[in-house]
Amino acid sequence: MPLPGPPSHVNCWVVEDGDGWLLVDTGRSDEPTRELWREIFATSLDNRPITRVLVTHFHPDHVGLAGWICAERGVPLLMPRSEWQRTRILLMEDEAELTALFIDLQRRAGATPDHLAWLWEEGFTYGRSVGPLPRTYQPIGEGDLLRTRGRKWRVRIGAGHSPEMACLHDEAGRLLISADHILPRISPHVGLQPTEPDADPLGVFLAALESFSRIPADTHVLPSHGEPFHDLHGRIAALRQHHEVSLARLAAGLTDRLTPGLTAMDALPLLFGRSFTGRQLTFALAESLAHLALLDSRGRARRRQTPEGVWRFEKGATR
Repeated sequence: MPLPGPPSHVNCWVVEDGDGWLLVDTGRSDEPTRELWREIFATSLDNRPITRVLVTHFHPDHVGLAGWICAERGVPLLMPRSEWQRTRILLMEDEAELTALFIDLQRRAGATPDHLAWLWEEGFTYGRSVGPLPRTYQPIGEGDLLRTRGRKWRVRIGAGHSPEMACLHDEAGRLLISADHILPRISPHVGLQPTEPDADPLGVFLAALESFSRIPADTHVLPSHGEPFHDLHGRIAALRQHHEVSLARLAAGLTDRLTPGLTAMDALPLLFGRSFTGRQLTFALAESLAHLALLDSRGRARRRQTPEGVWRFEKGATR
């Protein structure tokens, strides 16, 4: 399904499920995506019905049309509990208050006044790309077994990119629907969130990657962005190395307490080697904070807050 910005698309999956189809993820809630689904339902499913909708996590490109499809097709929604709760809460929150919360974190990251003004003008857009969810659903979690036609899928949780993202592993069929946890060409966005300012999402992500390394290496991976791929272990190793190299580069740029210290904004050239604007800058600052938070948790950085409310990170004593 197409997306308005990078990445350009999200992969959704239809899996044979008895006499019908299990749908995994849905795309954004907008009319072009609804029209694409109407065409698929009418022409591409062998006149067999959708039986269930499974959403891997709360991000708009995955959950956006789940409520619409469940209502249109009269089918249940399956979703990890915290992901369903996060979606419901975000849809009920006041947009202005959510926008203010995001702006506060970006201010702490050292964002410029121009970017903060852009954020306020843009607003928090979650409810514009996610339709209402059903009030009832079937929770799924780590280790749950999901049976479809000819397959047994074990739910594996990939955290960090989102709180409790569901991935589906068919061990006998050597298949893994990896959602956004393991992607073939890009690293999933892992950013510090304004609701959890003292969290360590990158540390959580790397730990979850380690658990996926126990899945057989010859597994065929079906990601949410990009093409299906093999060499699962090689991709996990590459993702871990990418972040460790970024962390080392960032740690080398930290200074001691006699100097002002790095803000997340200051750290962007060290992490990415280029500048950003608009929504991509918002994401980049959240990722920068996540890297600095992991250095803090490892004792290699120390966060302090200036009188203006900006976070600066200086070199820490390694624990």
